[in-house]
Order: sequence, then structure tokens, then C-alpha cells
Amino acid sequence: MRAIRRGLSNEQRSELWQRWRAGQTLLEIGAALGKHHASVFAWIRAKGGFSPPDRKRRAGSLTGEDREEISRGIADDQSLRQIAARLQRPVSTISREVARNGGRAKYRAIEAETTALDRARRPKACKLATTARLQRCVAFKLMSNWSPEQISAWLKLRYPEDDRMRISHETIYRSLFIQARGVLKKELQDHLRTRRRMRRSKLSSTKGQQRGQIVDAVPISERPPEVEDRAVPGHWEGDLVSGARNTHIATLVERKSRYVMLVKVAAKDTNTVVAALKKQVVKLPNELRKSLTWDRGTELAAHKDFTVATDVAVYFCDPHSPWQRGSNENTNGLLRQYFPDGTDLSGYSQAELNKVARQLNTRPRKTLGFRTPADTLNDGVALTG
Repeated sequence: MRAIRRGLSNEQRSELWQRWRAGQTLLEIGAALGKHHASVFAWIRAKGGFSPPDRKRRAGSLTGEDREEISRGIADDQSLRQIAARLQRPVSTISREVARNGGRAKYRAIEAETTALDRARRPKACKLATTARLQRCVAFKLMSNWSPEQISAWLKLRYPEDDRMRISHETIYRSLFIQARGVLKKELQDHLRTRRRMRRSKLSSTKGQQRGQIVDAVPISERPPEVEDRAVPGHWEGDLVSGARNTHIATLVERKSRYVMLVKVAAKDTNTVVAALKKQVVKLPNELRKSLTWDRGTELAAHKDFTVATDVAVYFCDPHSPWQRGSNENTNGLLRQYFPDGTDLSGYSQAELNKVARQLNTRPRKTLGFRTPADTLNDGVALTG
């Protein structure tokens, strides 16, 4: 990393992080700085994607000019007390400065200043490094596929009077992404939903892809208001999650509770998908079978057959508008923890899919006040049933 650091000026480093936060690609940043994108990646990766704070000299600390005066005083054979008096500093400060930099015989101002800057650059021990109990707890929850934000919120609820068991989700992310801290094992990154290895800008997201046309599709604009406000349970969002070798899983998410159902499908054609969805949906109680919102994928072209069999009305999103199924899109992202890109999904049985769904339904969710989808759905059905 030292070679990379020497290759970037302070102005270039500042510009690098500004462009990274703005969501630019490594190629764009490299072109703007006149550097190879691999060098840009190495710099950003070393910092875990977090832009480092501006280095500031601690108030009252010795400056480079102070160290030059100390060096000149030593050369003139002045006592440390005389040097301290001229700098208006405590004698103890001058004594420690000279002692930690080789004593009077070896003291050099430039070397002492460089050493001081290096010491200031070293990462300070974070709370996870100094509190073994907290470190074990965070690691265990990460292994259970909890997000750092869920862990942070849960610790506040679980240990309301113990400040030692409090930590922000940002600190957890930093400890995961900046491996130089040596606090959380690198393998725990695999339990993050996105499986990323460093912080990325929210502005670097991509847009949805175009989908086909559906015959007689009822647009989302005709969906009843009760669906939009999530007032009652029973309204679902659905989509397909794709894997390797043209394999797929159907996902259903209840809008009010974010309760998840996973459905094994043998193929992507509409007859296969609709048959699999019907088999699962008819098992639901009547109060949970009100509507289904789908994207423009042709896998639900036979939506009329689905409605006849289940009495569930189907509505379709506008083209290029995945945000209209926000709960489902978010859940599909969560599922990538269990089914990473490139996974052959045909090898999972319905029982195995049900097990994954149970894990998701018993994990606390921020949007639910860190309650679980299962508890929220049960409460909703009890109130409306």
C-alpha cells in the first residue's frame, strides 16, 4: 500500500473519495485521476470502502516547527528545560519527545515528525477489540445471518442498562470491511445479505430491466387503496429469483408483515409457475388471500387461471418500476444470502425452501420496529380474523 499512497497526492486522494461517494466506477475514477483502475481498487479496498476522516493534529501536540526548534536547541547544546521554556511547553513534553525518538544523540526533526504522523494514522482499538463479550455476541449474530443494523438495535433492547454491550452498525461494518482491525473474521462477510467486501455508494445502484407484455393485465393503478396503505394482511407481492442453468424460485411476500413464502418451480413457463403458486396459495386461510402484485414477467401470463383457482386478484406493476414491489425486491435481496448468484436452484426441495423462509420470517426487521414477520402476521390475522 505504500507505493499506492506515494502515487496519489492529497488532492487526488480527496478527489478519489468524492468520486467514490458519488457512485462512480473504478474505471471512471481511474480515468479522472490518470491512474489504473486496479490501483484505485487497491486503495479503496484497503479502507473497506469507507472514506477516511481528514487527519487533524491533536490540539496542543507538537508541530513540525516545534520539532525543528527542539533539534536546533539540541544542536546548540541547550538543556531540555531551556528548550521547553522557549517553546512555552512543559519540560515533561519535551523530555518524552526526545526520548521516544532516539534521545539527544539521534533526535532528528523530520524523522520525529514522520513518526508522529504515522502514530496518528494507526487505527485505534474499537469497542469490539476491547470487549470480548460484545465481540462474541456480534460474531454469533452475524453467523445467524443478522444484519449489523439488526444486531445494533437488538443489543439496545437486550441490554438497555449496559453501555458496554452497545455498538453502532457502522462500527460493525468497519470491523468487517477493514480487516486490518483484526476484530471480526473475514469469513463473516459471507453472512451479509449483499456479500460485499467493502462499502459502496448508494448512488451506484442499477435500474430494473425491461419485461414482456401481459395480456389483459390489470395495472397497479387499479389496485384498491387498502393494498397501498398496508392496513390489513392478505395482500402479496411476487417475483421469480433466478439461478444457474435457467433455474428459478418463486417468492411471495405479504405486504403488511413482510412474511415470506418460497415456492419451488420446475420451469419458468406460465403454466408451471401458476400451478406451483396455486398449490401453495390455496393452503392459506381465506383472510390471507386478497391480492397479488407481480411485475411484467410473462411467467404469470396465465394470471386469470390463478385468480379462478385461488380467488386472489392479480395486479401488474408498470414497466421498469420494480420499486412498486419494494417489499418483494428487498426480500429477493435477502435471499441472496442463501442462494448466491450462480447457484443451481433446482437442487432445493420445497422442504428446504420452507426452512429458509422460516429463518427469514423469524429474523427481526427494521421496518417492523425490529419485530419478526411471523409475529407481525400472527397479530394481524388475530385482529382481523
